[in-house]
Amino acid sequence: MPSEAGTSRPRSGGPLAGVRVVELASLAPAPFGCMVLADLGADVLRVDRPGGPAAGRLAAPAGGPLQRGRRVTQLDLKSPEGVADLLRLVERADVLVEAYRPGVAERLGLGPEVCRARNPRLVYARMTGWGQDGPLAARAGHDIDYIAVAGALEPLGRAGERPHAPLNLLGDFAGGGMLLAVGVLAALLERERSGVGQVVDAAMVDGSALLTAFLHGMMGSGLWPAPRGRNLLDGGAPFYDTYRTADGGFMAVGALEPAFYTALLTGLGLADDPDLPPQYDPAGWDELRRRFAERFGSRTRDEWTAVFADLDACVAPVLAPTEAHRHPHNAARGTFVEVGGQIQPAPAPRFDRTPAPPPRPAPDPDRDVLPVSSVLESWPARP
Repeated sequence: MPSEAGTSRPRSGGPLAGVRVVELASLAPAPFGCMVLADLGADVLRVDRPGGPAAGRLAAPAGGPLQRGRRVTQLDLKSPEGVADLLRLVERADVLVEAYRPGVAERLGLGPEVCRARNPRLVYARMTGWGQDGPLAARAGHDIDYIAVAGALEPLGRAGERPHAPLNLLGDFAGGGMLLAVGVLAALLERERSGVGQVVDAAMVDGSALLTAFLHGMMGSGLWPAPRGRNLLDGGAPFYDTYRTADGGFMAVGALEPAFYTALLTGLGLADDPDLPPQYDPAGWDELRRRFAERFGSRTRDEWTAVFADLDACVAPVLAPTEAHRHPHNAARGTFVEVGGQIQPAPAPRFDRTPAPPPRPAPDPDRDVLPVSSVLESWPARP
C-alpha cells in the first residue's frame, strides 16, 4: 500500500496549490528547485526511470529532504510507450523540469517544441551547469567548476591559501535550484498575462555569477581593494570572522558597524583597553585578531553565547547542522521540522494567508510508484 508520501491524491494548501509539475528525476540542483515548489504547495510528480530514481543517490539520496513532498511514477523514456505516457502528463501539467545535457531531451522526443505543441501553456524549465548554449554547453561539470568560471570561487578562502569551495551550496543550490524555482515562478506569473508558457534556461554558471552582484559593486566602488582573505567580508577584518573557543567550538563575529563593535569589545572585556588599534585600520588588524582570538579562547562556546546573549554585538555561536534545530530562536520559529522521523529545514518563505503545508516524506521508489493512469485521474484536463 502506498505511504502518505506515495498517495495518488495531489497535495493541497500553500500559495502554489493547484500547480502541477512534472519533474524528470535528476541530481541535486533540479530536485532542490522542485522541493521548493513542492514545499510551497505545488503537486510535483517525479518521473523515475524503471528500477528507481536517476543515478545520484549521493547528491539526492532517496528519502532525503530534496525528495520530499513528491508523488512518483516510473517511465522508460527511451521507449515510445514511455514518451507517449510522459506527453499525456505534459498535456495536463503546468511545468516540466528536466536537467539533461543540451539536446538530450530533443533526441528523446521530449524537447520544448514537442511538449509545447501538446500544451502551449507549459513552462518548460531546463536545469544545466553551463546553459543551453555557449562553448562549454555540452561539457560535463560540477558545482566547483561552475562557480570557478563564474568568478564566485576565487574570492573564497584565507589569505595566501587556495580558494575553498563552500560545500556545493553556491552552484548547485543557490545559483542552481533556487534560480530554477525563481524562473519557474516568473514564467508562471507571465503566463497569467500572455496565456502561453515559455522555456526557462537556468544555468548554474549564470546563477553563481548573479550571486556575485554585490561583490562586483564593492569592487567597482573601491571597497574590495585587497587580494583574497584581506578584505572587509572575506575574513580579512578581525571583526568579521570566526574564533575558536576553549572547548573547540567557534563563535561568529559580524561587528561591522561602530555600535556593534563597541558592544563586541564590551563582551570581550576590551572596551577600556587603550592599546587596541583602531577598528578600520588594516595595519592593526593582525593585532586585533590576536587579541580577539586570545579572549575567545579563554571560555567555551556556551559561555560566550551567554555573555553575548544580551549584547547587540552581532556575535553568534557557530552551530553544526545537526544541532541548529535546538537553538532557541530556530525552535521558537519552527525553522526546522521533523519529516518522516528526520529533522529537516522547514519550508520557506512564510505566507500569512496561504501557509505552506507540512512537508510530506519522500516517496519510497520501491513502494510508492503510481501508474500514470492514477496521476491523470487526479489531474483532470484543463478547461
